[in-house]
Amino acid sequence: MEKADYADGTDRTYSMIMIVDDSIANLKVAKNALSEFYDVFTVPSAAKMFDLLKRNKPELILLDIDMPEMNGHEAIKVLKDDPDTRDIPVIFLTGMSSPEDELEGLSLGAIDYISKPFMPQLLRKRVELHITVETQKRLLEEQTKKLEKQGAELKHFNENLQKMVAEKTGNVLELQRAILKTVADLVENRDGTTGGHVERTQHGLKALIDGMVDLGLYKDQICEWDIDLMLESSQLHDVGKIAIADSILNKPARLTAEEFDEMKKHAALGVKIIEQIEKETPDSDFLKYAKIFAGTHQEKWDGSGYPNGLAGEDIPLPGRLMAIADVYDALVSERPYKKPCPHEEAVRIILEGRGAHFDPVLVDVFEQVSDRFAGAPREGGF
Repeated sequence: MEKADYADGTDRTYSMIMIVDDSIANLKVAKNALSEFYDVFTVPSAAKMFDLLKRNKPELILLDIDMPEMNGHEAIKVLKDDPDTRDIPVIFLTGMSSPEDELEGLSLGAIDYISKPFMPQLLRKRVELHITVETQKRLLEEQTKKLEKQGAELKHFNENLQKMVAEKTGNVLELQRAILKTVADLVENRDGTTGGHVERTQHGLKALIDGMVDLGLYKDQICEWDIDLMLESSQLHDVGKIAIADSILNKPARLTAEEFDEMKKHAALGVKIIEQIEKETPDSDFLKYAKIFAGTHQEKWDGSGYPNGLAGEDIPLPGRLMAIADVYDALVSERPYKKPCPHEEAVRIILEGRGAHFDPVLVDVFEQVSDRFAGAPREGGF
């Protein structure tokens, strides 16, 4: 793809499109309709197309069906049999309109049909739609590959460190701490605005859990927890931010609605990353806790949170706890677009969220232990 300067002063990226048709008139109409927006190659035959594909790989091929020597149906079979070209999306251009013809073309791998003679405006819209879809598909595939690579790297790192630490100390817990610290640092190093956030939220979680124990609340659930393991696993609650673009993660201003929608994906992405590791380490309480924190810390008691819109006690208790610890730290921390709230104001805001954003019972616990939140370290551990 090439960069182009448009009349409105913006820079846009040209997508390469190849149009294959034995009619010079059709090629001219199509090129005139599309060349303002795309890098268009016009080709008069399938043979010429295959020759050009040796040097160029378009993002979309518009392929006429009714051509001499090799028709479109024959040509797409060759395209789909070649690993170098099988993933290029193909739209058929045709004067034939029977359902049988369309079904045959779609069964051969075409993504759409455009009937001839075509209107330039309609052609542009159809091409724009498919280029947009293919671009989103490619970005999703790239993101998936990135997640898979990161998951594999984390798994490899885990295996190597586990062997080394087990041989030297036999202490698996120390290994988990080392991995968690590395992953948490990786997330925080990408997000220059939230240094120390992981340790401070751990501090807040511990204060809330201690408060629940002292008050005898949710004791049936707490007695089933490995609290130390749970606190360690909470470091992965924002691991999904690894897959969020730097331009959004480090934006020195408030996010737009579209950017915030992208940022919100970090909860579901965090679950995906942990699930990739979980496949190789089944029945791990540590990863079960981590997945709950990653996937539910942005849910709200009234159901207005994300990613799944859970409400009330459908939100796992660890996620409800992290919601309070996470919001408190966000309030009292400085950001490029805001000053830090004083502790007293942060407490007031959380108390006002009782029964809406937060579990009412946990807000009462927070009110009892809020002084411990004020003592959370702004740098380093606790």
